[in-house]
Amino acid sequence: MAARAKTSERPVPAPVPATPARTTPGRLSELRIRGLGAIDDVTLELGRGLTVVTGETGAGKTMVVTGLTLLFGGRADPGRVRANGRAGVEGRLELPPDSPAWARAADAGADPDDDGSLILARTVSAEGRSRAYLGGRSVPVGVVAELAENLLAVHGQTDQLRLSRPAEQRRALDRYAGADHLGLLDSYRTAYQRWRSLAADLERRHAQARELAQAADVLRHGLEEIAAVAPEPGEDEELDTQAKRLSDADALRAAADEARMALIGDVTGDLGGGELPQDAIAALSIAERALAGSDDPTLVLLAQDLADAVAVVSDVAGQLAGYVADLDADPGRLAEVLDRRAAITALVRKFADAGAGVAGVLAWAEDAQHRLAELDVSDEALASLAAERDAARAEVDRLAAGISAGRRAAAEGFAAEVGRELAGLAMKSAQVSFSIDSHPDDPGADGIDEVALLLAAHPGAPPRPVHKGASGGELSRVMLAIEVVFAGADPVPVMVFDEVDAGVGGQAAGEIGRRLARLARDHQVVVVTHLAQVAVFADTHLVVDKAPDTGAGVTATDIRSVRGEDRVRELARMLSGLADSDTGQAHARELLAVAGADR
Repeated sequence: MAARAKTSERPVPAPVPATPARTTPGRLSELRIRGLGAIDDVTLELGRGLTVVTGETGAGKTMVVTGLTLLFGGRADPGRVRANGRAGVEGRLELPPDSPAWARAADAGADPDDDGSLILARTVSAEGRSRAYLGGRSVPVGVVAELAENLLAVHGQTDQLRLSRPAEQRRALDRYAGADHLGLLDSYRTAYQRWRSLAADLERRHAQARELAQAADVLRHGLEEIAAVAPEPGEDEELDTQAKRLSDADALRAAADEARMALIGDVTGDLGGGELPQDAIAALSIAERALAGSDDPTLVLLAQDLADAVAVVSDVAGQLAGYVADLDADPGRLAEVLDRRAAITALVRKFADAGAGVAGVLAWAEDAQHRLAELDVSDEALASLAAERDAARAEVDRLAAGISAGRRAAAEGFAAEVGRELAGLAMKSAQVSFSIDSHPDDPGADGIDEVALLLAAHPGAPPRPVHKGASGGELSRVMLAIEVVFAGADPVPVMVFDEVDAGVGGQAAGEIGRRLARLARDHQVVVVTHLAQVAVFADTHLVVDKAPDTGAGVTATDIRSVRGEDRVRELARMLSGLADSDTGQAHARELLAVAGADR
């Protein structure tokens, strides 16, 4: 992964306390972006803890987030691809051995890199064609997207919009309620689907009673035909064998008798002045006796072989005698076999696919029995199905009541915790609450509750749905407060925030920085921000710059890591718009010192 982000190192004008070492359940240590938006080719080294990305408006900061989203299975937008016709993103993941990502990667045939990390890559052409790679193997994009569910969470303006949806607010409340509550919700969804299926089946049978009854009659008639013949598995092949044997009985008897006489026939004829047997057993016995009296080891072994041959031939002769005795030449039996075979052949032609034989007939009968149960529109069947539907609805109602109670119990604690976080985000007077309206007569896929997150932004203000009662900056803070509340239990190791501090300033900006730094104690956090009060809390500070693209005459983007004096200059630019402002730099140093002491 080439062309690393540049690092500017100069003497630090004022000491800043070091950040304590952080450990996370995995991190993205390196990110390379090529041909995406204004970025030509740059590699970012992402540290542990909090990484901030800053830069002038329009420089291309959000391309870092776009690259991350693309890498982890996001939608490929060919409009982002540069004129060279292909964009690419590569990332290096450092994961603990027990990370579930390793099992999914192994299923996809991926291998770890030499240093034990997992390499991801994604390419996009200007025509929109996209390919994904995992551990050196080409994989469907969906595989990488599955990994992202347990590795990466991206939060931005679209997440604020999503937070405004009641379904998302209900989902957040369910998540807060805990694992037992989520397990109950899974049980409810299974029961709900069963109830809906039974209700739809009953409705279908009532509405299509005549058509279903006619279809059932056809199936019953076919089953009666099959039952009248009652074929057995493999019977068609057995009948073919019997018919051939009965048809050829005389020829088969003659062949067996001839073979048996050759093995045990009478002694006749002479050769060399002495009588020799014409049957094989006698001849073999004479040869065995002739060799058995020799002292030569080779002849003794051959004599033993001849003795074995006598035993085999005697056994074959006995089997031939039994075959002849059992051979049936009865014309009546042959007629029975042929009639039976004709009846089975008629069933096969009517009910089985070509070449399926009796096995196909039996498979049709088994399937017909199942279909008959679904087509039964008798009073007894409909009453039984209605009873099943009612029992399933009772189970739905029971589980829904438990879920609703769990949500109400969790709502108060969830709202209180979010409210405490908002107080620290310069929204001390804000009141957060949940409105839960239950409709037990109309259960849905997620229960009987309509959930709304309400916000009263200041004393005396009526609680309103959060997307109506909050400004853009307030909505950003509400979302961040929710993430902080969830952070302790969230297994996702990498969190990305794209300008969630939009519309925020002053004291609230500093508090956002503190909370992002708190998240970074247990996660790797990447933040695109325009606020110096947030950036000062970073462990790694990346700056996106516009630079002239030599030879092409277009704007290109460069990304560099800043430390020391260069970081002070960048913070001064963010504060005052002037990187060389003495006042701005003094303010930047003050903010760095405060952030360092806060940790």
